[in-house]
Amino acid sequence: MTDAASKLGYRPNLMARNLAARTTMTIGVLLNDLHNPWFAEVTDGIHDAAERHGYQLILASGRRSVRLESRALDTFLASRVDGVIVAGCRLPAARLEAVAAEVALVSVGRVFAKAGIGSVTTDDAFGARLAVEHLYELGHRRIAHIDGGKGAGAAPRRRGYMRTMRAFGLADAAHVIAGDFTEEAGAHGAVRLLREPLLPTAIFTANDLSAVGAIDVVERGGLVVPDDVAVVGYDNTSLAALNHIGLTTIDQPRREMGAAAASMLIDAINDRGELSGVLMAPSLVVRRTTARSRRP
Repeated sequence: MTDAASKLGYRPNLMARNLAARTTMTIGVLLNDLHNPWFAEVTDGIHDAAERHGYQLILASGRRSVRLESRALDTFLASRVDGVIVAGCRLPAARLEAVAAEVALVSVGRVFAKAGIGSVTTDDAFGARLAVEHLYELGHRRIAHIDGGKGAGAAPRRRGYMRTMRAFGLADAAHVIAGDFTEEAGAHGAVRLLREPLLPTAIFTANDLSAVGAIDVVERGGLVVPDDVAVVGYDNTSLAALNHIGLTTIDQPRREMGAAAASMLIDAINDRGELSGVLMAPSLVVRRTTARSRRP
């Protein structure tokens, strides 16, 4: 029978088989922005864990749009996925809670107050504190922050920045520029800072992409990083480690976060564990975009 099937090019209908067993052995993974390498690195971890347990992934990008994120979730549910992982999702909590009422759901990078949604995050407020402390220890006092707008993790990073500036007696010097998790937002934020009468000696950005955009504008403006302006990013993506960038940044263990999210989800699907909140510790990675302040 096997030889005959092989000669005929027969392939078993796995969807029909799994539906009969009331499972599809698939996980829907919704990513906020494929232009950001953080999401690719989280997905690597998700894939590692899913593969070990025999699950396939269905990937979708929300392209930083709430409307497209919602449409992707509808597609996942119509495809009868066994569970969903959302990474950096911007949808309202009520929408995700409705999805969680139908299938197991785990969020990477964002915590939800209500029970029923698992989460894997890093302590973003503490990460921001590490960034500001590093700059303060290098003698920087005028430290600006280009934030992540409404992106997942932006609010606690902003709070951590403000709290640490106040702790160092720098509340009057604190300066938040509205931004987003994109190169364009970092560039626009840096343009605004360069136009101000008093230039900051350091910039802490909401993520690595924003940092790269800020560095580009600073250097096009004739200034030198880090001699004139130091820059710290957030995420420690592969982009930050490139030799010609050498970005000082806050590390999130991206691959480990993805693997933890997938493992939690699969355990919940198979009644082997509860959906809970996992908080991982960020750490500072020092490279060449920060140095001791040369300006008062």
